[in-house]
Amino acid sequence: MKLQELLKPLRFQKNEIADNPNVTSLEMDSRKVKVGTVFICIKGYTVDGHDFAEQAVKQGAVAIIAERPLSVSVPVIIVNDTKRVMAKLACHFYNNPTEKLHLIGVTGTNGKTTVTHLIEKIMQNAKKKTGLIGTMYTRIGEVEQETANTTPESLPLQQLFNHMVEEKVETVMMEVSSHALHLGRVRGCEFDVAVFTNLSQDHLDYHQSMEAYLYAKGLLFAQLGNTFSNKVAVLNVDDPASAELSRLTTVDIVTYGVEKKADIKAENIEITPAGTSFDVSVFGERYSVSMKLIGMFSVYNALAATAAALVSNIPFPVIKESLEEIEGVAGRFETVDEGQDFTVIVDYAHTSDSLENVLKTVQEFAQKDIVAIVGCGGDRDKTKRPLMAQVAVKRSDRAIFTSDNPRSEDPNEIIKDMIAGVKEGEYVAIVDRAQAIKQAIKEAKKGDIIVIAGKGHETYQDVGGKKHHFDDREVAREALAKRK
Repeated sequence: MKLQELLKPLRFQKNEIADNPNVTSLEMDSRKVKVGTVFICIKGYTVDGHDFAEQAVKQGAVAIIAERPLSVSVPVIIVNDTKRVMAKLACHFYNNPTEKLHLIGVTGTNGKTTVTHLIEKIMQNAKKKTGLIGTMYTRIGEVEQETANTTPESLPLQQLFNHMVEEKVETVMMEVSSHALHLGRVRGCEFDVAVFTNLSQDHLDYHQSMEAYLYAKGLLFAQLGNTFSNKVAVLNVDDPASAELSRLTTVDIVTYGVEKKADIKAENIEITPAGTSFDVSVFGERYSVSMKLIGMFSVYNALAATAAALVSNIPFPVIKESLEEIEGVAGRFETVDEGQDFTVIVDYAHTSDSLENVLKTVQEFAQKDIVAIVGCGGDRDKTKRPLMAQVAVKRSDRAIFTSDNPRSEDPNEIIKDMIAGVKEGEYVAIVDRAQAIKQAIKEAKKGDIIVIAGKGHETYQDVGGKKHHFDDREVAREALAKRK
């Protein structure tokens, strides 16, 4: 594509540029610039892309998109907002790839990862080639690659969608975070289905209030458009936030739930240590489902995935088969079994609501003591720390407070914030996470259940801004082996 063709979407931007070089790529990371690249300068939280413009030119950039004049030897196109322009140029350069994909976006405080994985399983069983973008990784078919954010920036996101189109992907499941919506990362994405799981306190360090947090989530539904199209909003009718989300969208709404009247409703729910069974009413027709997944939150996740699949024209028998086959998702209520006579569960629960869901589920089948190992992340919402501590104390027989990803904060200070919500004697504090896990396993009795919460699938611990290898599951296995 020629430079002047690339700039055509900037309709009200006056660009008097005589040069018209061939553009081979767009980049926001100067390290990836090569001959033929247009480099887009983005102001980040820690670095400013404008400072790397000269380096980009040396590496072969043929033009720079910037917010201020730069002294470089290639054309500089000055715009008011490079992030907004980046999304528009990326969609144009890659020929709007999401228009060629069936794109399902899943947002909510908890459940996004599990729901996207359940939909992926259903789509694969329906013989669709799938793409998945989320917290754990990006996956095209069976090929995985790491991601830096739950939802990538607009440029790498459009590059990823373009790659999926080239790989003949048909359906894409994407976790859509509130940060991504608020920061405009999904501008230009043509969603066909938007799914809402639930809303509980999280990320208030960023959004400042629950109202602002809900507003950010609501952008996904408002951005489905203002016409009566084939697009669908899937809402959890049992969550009060759904009432507001329904007002924000014009497209058809399909509801799911357990407590209230819903298009897709679960009834006669039975939860055991081996799995969960329930009857489901699908637009008035009744079926039975028996899953290996455990807990009421798993029922809600299954209903959300069912609704998303149904509105994507997948027959219910395929959905039922998929839900009954899936073993689980890494780090989501994942058991660590080395033949011991007690249970060890690793879960990503990192909000008070998700922790309560996990511990309530464990209480339903626990025969002996429940031990909850809980930490809170540093440089994140501090207001949820005492709330998580309160849930751990309330829902377990023994609460151990420890480090999660302290990042730049002092782990001891994080624990101080946690214990402000509970009484002395209701908890044990062991700052070293590995030691906390080892201690709990060493002292476990037959029939006990240990829940290691917060990090789930993560294979690192961020201490002092540096990431070190750390996996709750590995530490637990080592401790179980030593106990043997």
